[in-house]
Amino acid sequence: MPEPAKLDAKAPRFLELTVKDSEGKVWTTMIAPAKNFSTGSVGYYASEKALNPESGERYQCSLSFTLIGSKPGK
Repeated sequence: MPEPAKLDAKAPRFLELTVKDSEGKVWTTMIAPAKNFSTGSVGYYASEKALNPESGERYQCSLSFTLIGSKPGK
């Protein structure tokens, strides 16, 4: 795996993410751990199921949070 072009020395080990609707009702809370992506970029990644608190329907939620400029050059 290539080395990232840059790192963020002050970045935490994980992010806690909460997804809310327009009325403030929580659909899901997830932990996004730090990740080294296969492209060489660094950041955070999370994937969880979310529940609509009104209907009970389930959704798949994925988030990629990438440090801009961390992808190695060619």
